[in-house]
Amino acid sequence: MSREFPAGLTPPDWLVRNLRPQQAAPLNRPALARAALGMAAPLAIGLAAGQPSYGALASMGALSAVIGDTADAYRMRILNIAVPQLFGAAGVTAGALVYGQGWLTVAVITAIALVSGMISTIGAVSSVSGLLLLLNSVIGAGLPLPGAWWLTPVLMTAGGLTVLLVALLAWPLRSGVPERSAVAATYRTVADQLTAIGTADAEEYDRARHTVTQSLNQSYDLILARRARYRGRSQDLTRLLAQLNAITPVVEAAPAARLAGKPLPPEIPAAVQRIADAVGTGRTGPIALDLPEPGGETGRAVDHALRHLAEVAGSPDVDPRGIDDRLGRPAALRIRTARATRGVALSANSWRYGIRLALCIGIAQALVSLVPVPRSYWVALTITFVLKPDFGSVFSRALLRALGTVVGLVVAATVLALVPRGWSDVPVMMVLAPLIPALTPRGYGFQTAAVTPVILLLSDNLNHMGTGLLAPRLLDSLLGCAIALIAGYLLWPESWHTRVGDRLADAVADTAAYVDLAFAEGADPAARARMRRRLYRDLSTVRTEFQRALSEPPPTGRRAAAWWPLVVAVERIVDATTAARVRIRHGAPPPSHAEVEQIALQLRELAEGVREADTLVEVRTDLTGPPDSVLEPLRQEVAAARAITSPH
Repeated sequence: MSREFPAGLTPPDWLVRNLRPQQAAPLNRPALARAALGMAAPLAIGLAAGQPSYGALASMGALSAVIGDTADAYRMRILNIAVPQLFGAAGVTAGALVYGQGWLTVAVITAIALVSGMISTIGAVSSVSGLLLLLNSVIGAGLPLPGAWWLTPVLMTAGGLTVLLVALLAWPLRSGVPERSAVAATYRTVADQLTAIGTADAEEYDRARHTVTQSLNQSYDLILARRARYRGRSQDLTRLLAQLNAITPVVEAAPAARLAGKPLPPEIPAAVQRIADAVGTGRTGPIALDLPEPGGETGRAVDHALRHLAEVAGSPDVDPRGIDDRLGRPAALRIRTARATRGVALSANSWRYGIRLALCIGIAQALVSLVPVPRSYWVALTITFVLKPDFGSVFSRALLRALGTVVGLVVAATVLALVPRGWSDVPVMMVLAPLIPALTPRGYGFQTAAVTPVILLLSDNLNHMGTGLLAPRLLDSLLGCAIALIAGYLLWPESWHTRVGDRLADAVADTAAYVDLAFAEGADPAARARMRRRLYRDLSTVRTEFQRALSEPPPTGRRAAAWWPLVVAVERIVDATTAARVRIRHGAPPPSHAEVEQIALQLRELAEGVREADTLVEVRTDLTGPPDSVLEPLRQEVAAARAITSPH
């Protein structure tokens, strides 16, 4: 039986959000096995060679690879693990070269922090690369490493590449399977969205639509990243891309079906599930569909989309000339690198993130380089993890870092006190290492609790301090959290609006452009599809940022809660626009240019208001038009968005 807290002891919402475990997928057993083998094997080899410290360094490199081992596709594993390892090797080399040199050490590590923070804004691989660049430079500058200057980066890189090698063992037997599985999983999320149409719980549909957006993003990223390695078009990749594009009409028809207000016949989501099974197994040939007779514009849209989907999914041959990349074809690596470099150098956000990180790391490094503090490099390590700008709320990560460290120290104290150093470390590592991929999906605090005893065990192989590591580790972690909270959070009160408000304003402005394009005569359908995909992707990012902001204490969390309904309202505006476009394509009369321009103007005004305001205030709007117009639901959604008021 659950117990309610007394009125005065009810925990605040932001604290509950921080402490609540995240929903996690089933355990990835191969990843657990890779972690156990990849981190225990270097220790065993080092012990057998009579050099346990070398084995510990290789295991540290393996640890970073285990943390980055999150991709299902094999080519993505190469990018996620190998590229960051190169940055990590450069970082530990730079740090070791300035070890114990006072202000020079401070200047070099601070400069590396600036670069790390800026490149983290490019994407997922660059984020992990920036993390390892800074993390390993802090380790190199804070620990007296054994052997020549080049030995440590070689050992750490070898440990990381060992994990990568194990992760690629099944590639010859399972090539293409992860990509097919990703497309099939996207189909299943669409089936769930169709099932949620017409249910009494409106939030269930919103959650299902958000899940579809995330799944589409992941699948396109996976396939386009793989295609980027080919100058031409592989038949398998062309077919996968065609299958992914073919689900777009079904996704577009879903909002139109939802506006009808009635549940879809169960045969419709069941048909999508049947097609998903065929895609997942790679089966070709006709796919039997048992669909009800369609009625009305919406029914015809859904029926047409499903029959097209079954035809594309079952076709063994696809003409590459007829395939369009819904996110745009990936440019050559040289061009994408130049674009990313230029974007980072000119972006105010990347400079802001880099300066915040550099300020905190500079303070920590100055403290520990000029004042004798035991185990001092842990201060900067803590800041590196807490203040990583693309990882979410600084406040939440500082809180969870402190709590996770305490739990991890309890485990580490037990291991260091009861288990003798030597060969006993190998089975202990085989038990502790798999906890990292097992607990990481549950949240940052859980990841910290799993990583802490592993790092301490490896550190003890380098300095042999035993339980003497524990108290300094706790104090340094708390000091690092304090520096991050003060210099990286409290001194930047405008960061919430910069991180969230500007992105939401951009999304609203893009929505206005989408409305213009959606109803423009002669517009390219592929261009409309690309804009809609990018818009949903941007809104997904905004939603994630808001959910992070909700976990912060007042006033940030309170402001985010006030703005949250506007995020949902903008998503529904995009849905209503797509639904109107689908109805027009299947027989509804198109709207007048004046109707479209009136709605787009209201959205552009809303975007400017969001960009300039810290709190939302009600804005009256006069949106009128023919009540039987295809745009009437869209006008209602825009009016609802303009009428949202923040609490005072």
